Amino acid sequence: MLACSLVLCRALCARPRPVLQRKERRLREDKYTCVFTYASQGGTNEKWQMSLGTSEDHQHFTCTIWRPQGKSYLYFTQFKAEVRGAEIEYGMAYSKAAFERESDVPLKNEEFEVTKTAVSHRPGAFKAELSKLVIVAKASRSEL
Repeated sequence: MLACSLVLCRALCARPRPVLQRKERRLREDKYTCVFTYASQGGTNEKWQMSLGTSEDHQHFTCTIWRPQGKSYLYFTQFKAEVRGAEIEYGMAYSKAAFERESDVPLKNEEFEVTKTAVSHRPGAFKAELSKLVIVAKASRSEL
């Protein structure tokens, strides 16, 4: 678990639209950026949170995007969470976010992929359920 020295948490509204929507948050004077891009259908407008944080030594960066009420009722056709200024060491996507007595439910590994800079859906394998994304990244060498 990272001890965070700086955390930024903002609400975002996820709306059902078949075209790509983009939400971006920056931390530490634009040193780290997290961008959430998605397209969805069905459901209604939902309140989501996007949280960014850095470790005390500023070498690690976290980006968490989630629906605080647990399960999302949006039908996601695609998603991508990207980081800039850091390389991903851990990334996970969940069909259901923890809420009350229930735990996070991860997507199956074949439904999403993790690269050095993004966590995204796998076309043809993603089953359209998304409620949470978590990224832990380390500062890029050029940022050290």
